Amino acid sequence: MRLCSLYHKIDTQSPVQALLGPVLHRAHDNLTKPTELLEDNPGKRILLLGNEAIARGVLEAGVRLVAVYPGTPSSEIGNNLTAIATRIPDFYFEFSTNEKVAMEVAGAAAVAGVRSMIACKGPGLNVAADPFLSLAYVGVRGGMVVVVADDPSMWSSQNENDSRYYALMANTPMLEPSDPVEAKSMLIEAFDISEKLELPVLYRTTTRVSHTRAPVELGPMRDRVSTVKFDKDPFRFVPIPSVAYKRHPWLLQQIEKARRISEETSLNYRIGEGELGIITSGVAFNYAIEAVSTLGLKAEILKLGMTHPLPERKISDFLQEHTKVVVVEELEPFLETQVRRVAQLNHIVVTILGKEQGYFPRTYEYTPRTVIEGLAKILNRNTPINWQQIDSKAEELSSLPSRPPLLCAGCPHRATYYAIRVATRGKAIYPSDIGCYTLSIAPPLETADILFDMGSSITTACGIARVTDQDVVATIGDSTFFASGLPGIVDAVYNRHPISVVVLDNRTTAMTGQQPHPGTGLTGMQEKVSPIDIVDVCKGLGVNYVRMVRPFDSMATLVSEIREMVVWVRENKQPAVLVSREPCALLAAIDRQQTGTPPHPYRVNSDLCNACKRCLHRLSCPAMYFDSETNKAVVDETLCNECGICAAVCPKGAINRED
Repeated sequence: MRLCSLYHKIDTQSPVQALLGPVLHRAHDNLTKPTELLEDNPGKRILLLGNEAIARGVLEAGVRLVAVYPGTPSSEIGNNLTAIATRIPDFYFEFSTNEKVAMEVAGAAAVAGVRSMIACKGPGLNVAADPFLSLAYVGVRGGMVVVVADDPSMWSSQNENDSRYYALMANTPMLEPSDPVEAKSMLIEAFDISEKLELPVLYRTTTRVSHTRAPVELGPMRDRVSTVKFDKDPFRFVPIPSVAYKRHPWLLQQIEKARRISEETSLNYRIGEGELGIITSGVAFNYAIEAVSTLGLKAEILKLGMTHPLPERKISDFLQEHTKVVVVEELEPFLETQVRRVAQLNHIVVTILGKEQGYFPRTYEYTPRTVIEGLAKILNRNTPINWQQIDSKAEELSSLPSRPPLLCAGCPHRATYYAIRVATRGKAIYPSDIGCYTLSIAPPLETADILFDMGSSITTACGIARVTDQDVVATIGDSTFFASGLPGIVDAVYNRHPISVVVLDNRTTAMTGQQPHPGTGLTGMQEKVSPIDIVDVCKGLGVNYVRMVRPFDSMATLVSEIREMVVWVRENKQPAVLVSREPCALLAAIDRQQTGTPPHPYRVNSDLCNACKRCLHRLSCPAMYFDSETNKAVVDETLCNECGICAAVCPKGAINRED
């Protein structure tokens, strides 16, 4: 079955309704099944990811509403909840169109009086910062927790967002779990703290906490409120200047109450004993424990689970009892700066060591080695580990051929980008966006020239088009289009920016795990709804040139459509949109498995192949390679997703589908 015919098939049902659910569940095959999270069996231990533990914590905390926008490393929270949402009484879950929307949906539910939660990645909290800061002023009635997953080392993010500073800006409490066990238990406590203070609580995880597995003991599940009545109080919940003026002092009073909680809570505790003091939090706590053991140190550790507001009296006592204190934390010196402030305010003479003196880096994810080497340098001693031998082995492994991240075999984006480059001869400017398709930055596609954040492809295209005479072709995915592309389209129409926009509509949120979005016809509650069509949306917003193509139907047509759009924009001096619509290759592969469709991969006819390598050097599909012995291109049939683009670009007609 060709992918184009697959699309025609699912389009009649409401796109990907039949396919998306199995994809979300597939991530848990042979690991934790989402339904295991529903077990009402207190005391039982289950091996859970940190994100799965958070999903379980939602049930044990009696959360009524959860709104998320998917983003790694937080994605599994939503994936698990959507899989079980219909089986939880009086519970609602949604994949919101973006993080700002999620914050407002969850915030309103908490104001109405029920427990609610939002989950997003670090850069997502930037998107939701406006309502988050306002929520701190007006406060909430039901418990509200804002789960934000930061990504040190930027494994899947555009920056190393350190979201802890939002707690300072918003004057909200913040908790940081160190492992999956705490990920569940601290979440429940976060809701209790939120309700005591009537404030949203920032709940910060990092990649290693989110994606580490540990045995987690199940607790009792709490019932949720079934009937809710919204009580009006506009002079609290409508922060016009006169209201906000009064709410700010209230907020400062609440954060002082939070400081007392921080002093008393068992989330902040000491472990070990010795002259050396270590203050740490989050996943760095685990590395500090390992470093102390490895180096054979006598040290006392102050482990902070509630990191804003800090327990200043507890920290002050700790500083007074040690002559040398080391602060171990990932990314910015958030704790270190606060600890120095406490020492200065209390006139404590103590040596505080950390990032400021260069013992620990301000970049990238920590490892046990990071902390071991930092402590060894501070104490001027050698480590018992032969790092040279380890480095030598690592260098040996790194000499193996590298595999850079690539678009999947059969990815429709590859066809579209190939056509864009051919149509524009590589001379246009190519603003890109956040998604799988950002991988087009690499040769030979090379169609990503500028990117700031989600939705920026359209708006950066507007800016470039206004100050240059070059053709500008922006690309944006379907989920990103709904999340943050709409304002850019409106701006382009309103200001008549001469830009070409290609929407890469692969019918899912592919990069973060195949979650649904408004264009898929499926909700987070697994409800089938009418999908919102991007073509209709663009026309409704006033775009005068809107067309839809299917990239696997005809490469010649695709190139022609792109070239025609660019020419039209050049002549009419206004925006145009081309929607390139074809399902994600992963959806196509799952469809073939479910329908039992036998594979019909493409093959290279060696008699016709002249080794021009266009399929390799211009298309670069990972399912193809060059056989140096035969001097011919070869299709790896185990990787081929049967898209047929290689056949379309072969000038000799040497690639054909197996009958």
